[in-house]
Amino acid sequence: MEDGEKQLLHLVFGGELKNLASTQFRDLDALDIVGIFPDYRSAEAAWRAKAQASVDNAHMRYFVVHLHRLLDPDPKLSGSQ
Repeated sequence: MEDGEKQLLHLVFGGELKNLASTQFRDLDALDIVGIFPDYRSAEAAWRAKAQASVDNAHMRYFVVHLHRLLDPDPKLSGSQ
């Protein structure tokens, strides 16, 4: 990330869902916290790698959470991603 660019934090995590129609996890203690990333592009790359690695488990899902939107909910201040 270049100096002067706004840091837009993203969290990537996943786990096994109770069923495919919800986002409730089977075991919260078993969640895979992949990491926090400084921009969407790097978060998406980590998400894609984890999602592809778990493709054989239909109940395993990974998510990207836009932490910057939680930290600064004003969309004019938090950028478009």
